[in-house]
Amino acid sequence: MTFNRRNFLKTSLAGSAIAAVSATSQKVLAAKPTTEEVTAKLPLKLSFQEGIAPGKSLNEKLDYMEKLGVVGFEPGGGGLAGRVNEIQQALRGRNIKVSAICAGFRGFILSEKPEVRKECMDTMKEIIAAAGELGSVGVIIVPAFNGQKPVLPHTMETRDFLCEQFKEMGEYAMQHGTTVIFEPLNRKECFYLRQVADAASICRDINCDGVRCMGDFWHMTWEEPSDMGAFISAGKYLQHVHVASRKRRSMPGEDGEADNYVEGFKGLKMIGYNNYVSFECGCQGDRNVVVPAAVELLKKQWKKA
Repeated sequence: MTFNRRNFLKTSLAGSAIAAVSATSQKVLAAKPTTEEVTAKLPLKLSFQEGIAPGKSLNEKLDYMEKLGVVGFEPGGGGLAGRVNEIQQALRGRNIKVSAICAGFRGFILSEKPEVRKECMDTMKEIIAAAGELGSVGVIIVPAFNGQKPVLPHTMETRDFLCEQFKEMGEYAMQHGTTVIFEPLNRKECFYLRQVADAASICRDINCDGVRCMGDFWHMTWEEPSDMGAFISAGKYLQHVHVASRKRRSMPGEDGEADNYVEGFKGLKMIGYNNYVSFECGCQGDRNVVVPAAVELLKKQWKKA
């Protein structure tokens, strides 16, 4: 066998290159975190609506929230424009940000009456502008409650109209650095929008980054076959979450074993959800006892998920 030095060098260099690439690839693959590792690091960002924490003033409530590690504050939208400075001053220097804005608009967008629809659009835009100033993730809206009449019929034409109206609202929200957020309710409260997947499909069809949706564990109790499935169905369109006990809409934990959110939390982790889970609920017991217990319950269940 004739020894060919040139071929030997070529083979050796090629083998070395392959080995180097292979070693580098292994390092890259080893450094890349698994899905489980990523989801395990997702924080539970709890938020309170204004009436949740005990306290006589906004600052007292925020002090209480900070002690519990609550990082979000969800004010109502009514009169929000006049409260922007108050809220900004109260949050200055704190580890708490405005999460979503809870409604507060007047009129409703699916009214048969043009003047009622206009009132809804005008007041929503006023709240959206204030939400933008506060750095909020979005303004929550329900297209129509059961008691609001006369209302447009539940048809494809109405859905198309809804998409048109919310595209305008969403584009306005984008100009102010925020969003509008559809909230599905249970059938006792709302005829039109009852499941998270329905809200997400409307967001998809509108195709505007300023239009998003949310899930509320209380309403989901009555309408969703699966908490996990509901959140997964929303995917990137999920912008906010509400939580309450699952029988009486009180503090999480006040309805005992029924207050299990683990499967929903698993769904949130699977979609990489990193916005807020906000308390929207009443309270049966002493807030100074029940509220900290509810926070601890959710933290434990988030970890378990």
